[in-house]
Amino acid sequence: MQVLSPFGPKLGKFKLSKTIVNKINKEVERIIANKNLSKKFNYSKKLVGQVKEEFQLPQKFINNHLLKTIHKEVKVFIKKALGKDVRKVKIKNLWVVRQFKNEYNPVHYHDGHLSAVGYLKIPKNINQSKKKIKTNGTIDFINGSKNFLSDSIYNHVPKVGDIIFFPNYLMHTAYPFYAEGERRSFSMNIELDEKTANVFHD
Repeated sequence: MQVLSPFGPKLGKFKLSKTIVNKINKEVERIIANKNLSKKFNYSKKLVGQVKEEFQLPQKFINNHLLKTIHKEVKVFIKKALGKDVRKVKIKNLWVVRQFKNEYNPVHYHDGHLSAVGYLKIPKNINQSKKKIKTNGTIDFINGSKNFLSDSIYNHVPKVGDIIFFPNYLMHTAYPFYAEGERRSFSMNIELDEKTANVFHD
């Protein structure tokens, strides 16, 4: 677990194993192939993404394949970032985002206490650009405004297996890209115990 603090709010970054990534992708393919399941788990109406498809994963799958890892890494992250021992880690919701050429996710924020984004598929040359700053297909985390010795944007070029934890209020955006293929990710919102999340608690 690597703790990042580029502009105040702390970010936690770690890598999912190839085994878990493959299991999630297999479950995604199962849902995509079944119209009834795609309809049942459709989550697009509750989200701001200007993308082809967004859907939840079954709770049973989350419990069997992701819950243990997420619990462990959240506890490690909070301990390193705040020096606190987390008593409660609850995945409030978790959904998959299928993003294709020209699609994007506008600037937004989440609910819960802690949020996360993880990456399952990334097209080749996703951030290829004629510009010096290559943001295509990347994610920006935004806080405050740029000033002397103060950056307001942290940009991450996603790689398969990356997961980034961030506080729910931290604004972020996923840029469009122009390469062929699918940029597949998943997002989640996590609730913690109030003693950990409440900054005014003694």
